[in-house]
Amino acid sequence: MQAYQTLRSTALQCPRCHLAQTRTQVVFGEGSLEALVMLVGQGPGRVEDQTGRPFVGPAGRLLDQALETVGLARSDLYVTNVIKCWAFQTVGGRRQDRPPTAAERKACAVWLSQEIQIVNPQIIVCLGAPAAQAFLGSRFKMTTDRGRWNPTPEGRWVIATYHPAYILRLKSLDEAAYERTWQAFLDDFRQVAAKARELQK
Repeated sequence: MQAYQTLRSTALQCPRCHLAQTRTQVVFGEGSLEALVMLVGQGPGRVEDQTGRPFVGPAGRLLDQALETVGLARSDLYVTNVIKCWAFQTVGGRRQDRPPTAAERKACAVWLSQEIQIVNPQIIVCLGAPAAQAFLGSRFKMTTDRGRWNPTPEGRWVIATYHPAYILRLKSLDEAAYERTWQAFLDDFRQVAAKARELQK
């Protein structure tokens, strides 16, 4: 617990990239420090930037719905992001989420790697392609590589699935595509729940 609190306190003052100039606050990971499962997104959004907590906006609520459906308790997990500050672009006078750049990911990698060391999860779930590429390499493709288990040299298991924000966007564009993607998302988390039960035996 002390190691986590020290790391979090240091990260909250992070000056390592230009996002320190535009953020409201750093959004550090949270959850069980003994979690078997760690969820990693690409970065916080507008609501997270305002509250300082990961996955608490609309995408977070959809994630919570999925977790409840498959029998995973968020309180048992650790939830974080590849980068800890809101990366956005201004379009038509409005700020919109954007994927983190390679430089932003590199600057923030020290925080994520230390979170992993402290929590020591056996399963890492990557939410969205940017998070997956941070763990599985730049060749990762959601269309072909989603839902597959990838063992790591450290003995962990990594799996990637859609980011819940992507699923939410589909809902307003294509109801049929939304339903297919939502069911695939649930299937991926059913795999996670099954793997967690297997590892706990």
